[in-house]
Amino acid sequence: MPIKVCSWNINSVRLREDSVCRLLSEETPDVLCLQECKSPEDKIPTEKFSKLGYKYLIASGQKGYNGVAILSRLPLKEIARRDFASLEHARHIAVNVDNKLNIHNFYVPAGGDIPDRNINEKFGQKLDYLSEMAEYFQSQKPQKSILVGDLNIAPGEEDVWDHKKLLKIVSHTPQEIQALNEVMLSANWVDIIRKDIPSGLLYSWWSYRARDWDTANKGRRLDHIWATKDIADKGYGSYISRDVRGWEKPSDHAPIFSSFDL
Repeated sequence: MPIKVCSWNINSVRLREDSVCRLLSEETPDVLCLQECKSPEDKIPTEKFSKLGYKYLIASGQKGYNGVAILSRLPLKEIARRDFASLEHARHIAVNVDNKLNIHNFYVPAGGDIPDRNINEKFGQKLDYLSEMAEYFQSQKPQKSILVGDLNIAPGEEDVWDHKKLLKIVSHTPQEIQALNEVMLSANWVDIIRKDIPSGLLYSWWSYRARDWDTANKGRRLDHIWATKDIADKGYGSYISRDVRGWEKPSDHAPIFSSFDL
């Protein structure tokens, strides 16, 4: 049975409710994982989503900040929500999809502007968050699972517009990349996007600060879909819907997709 999964940092689910509906109508994922919802759980709009066939919603919400949610056409059961690094932020939710697949949806802290935890508390929080993720999955030993979300790190040289220039910029520093690699090794996760698209520049985020983001194309691949090794070979058809970044009142992230034949 094929299951198409989408991950998208929506940057306010209420502000972009119509964009979510458009994506659901045009791309028809079976499961949509959203980050940065910026809404309490009871304020997340559901009526339009339900009319489109997405009757199942599990979320971890927070007023005005953070927040993750999972919409699905298939039955969902919550299996975990965790406050990594004790930040009291709504940044993680995990579900079982129709007794076939577990999904962990993450919104990793951005980390501020200065890549030095001694003078930038937010950077330290990011590193601590990633460290606890690695410890968690090392102890959990997940199977038939995928990890998705805005991980706020572009790990590869072709995941950023200029590798050398960004080595000292938060999201592409060696320290962050090493921390992300430790998360990947903790459960032998496989980067499904790069399995399907192993080479070439690939971005999922373009700054609002760029007047013409499309022409400048100074992007980063901050959004990810990983899978445990037992189902990694069943993942296929990954892509990033870049055009969505150009929709009216867009998020600064584009949605990413992978399918799994389970």
